[in-house]
Amino acid sequence: MQSVYAILQSHNDDIIREEKFLKHSILKMYDLYVLNLQLLVEVQKLAAKKIALSRKKILATKEDLKPNTKFIDNKLINTIAESVSVEGYVELNNLRNWELESEYVKIVFDQLQESDLYKKYLDSSDASYRVDKAFVIDFFKEIIAPNDKLGEYYEDTMISWVDDIPFVNTWVIKTLSKQKEDKIFVLGSLYKDKDDEDFVSQIFRKTVLKSNEYEKEIENKTPNWETDRIADIDMILIKMAISEFLNFPSIPTRVTINEYIEISKDYSTERSSYFINGVLDKISKEFIENKRIVKIGRGLL
Repeated sequence: MQSVYAILQSHNDDIIREEKFLKHSILKMYDLYVLNLQLLVEVQKLAAKKIALSRKKILATKEDLKPNTKFIDNKLINTIAESVSVEGYVELNNLRNWELESEYVKIVFDQLQESDLYKKYLDSSDASYRVDKAFVIDFFKEIIAPNDKLGEYYEDTMISWVDDIPFVNTWVIKTLSKQKEDKIFVLGSLYKDKDDEDFVSQIFRKTVLKSNEYEKEIENKTPNWETDRIADIDMILIKMAISEFLNFPSIPTRVTINEYIEISKDYSTERSSYFINGVLDKISKEFIENKRIVKIGRGLL
């Protein structure tokens, strides 16, 4: 949507260049995913360093000499730390963010230490993988994901991450939730399959190249609206939905409509979802009647 918006608003016809930027943005989203997982490990490393320093104190207390190591022994975080998949991606893409911006690791660790979540975890006598895993998921949900300073850092690092953060946070939680005990940690896939990857290019190209044609379809269904009165984002979302109707036979029309309604709730006006639903409902019914929409499989219309 953003790439379609950018190329249509700029009246730029370099579709190849914009598509490259689109794919680059998606690849950078994977960096954000790995950085979030890596942050768990870096916070644990910081905790281990603090314990080591406390043990070396001249006037070390009993607690300094025999600290609670439950966090640094966390089985799930240790699995991530030992992951060849994570290490290989970090090395290949030179993800040194937490080395260069270590203050964010400290910010997260300080917040964790002050939380009831951390205190309850350390006080628990249950050292099972189940408890370790539940703690890590809650740590990410309650401390890392909503951290404002971390969010600002991500936004400053990569402009497209502003919109990627909610999706990536959900992705991280799913990855952690699926991890099984005694299994090596493997990073999730950016795309489900080759078709999923191809969809990115196809929906972008077909929407841009057929933009004028789709605009005429929209004009015919909105006789009481001048096109310049329709919000730019609404127009783009409707065009993308039309592109899905006509070019992707495996996607049910109702799924398409629902998806673009949901996107409009985040990116367009308060009433946009109702407007988009009404227009797409009219267009889809006419296309089905005229046999312009051809779907594969039962119940896809």
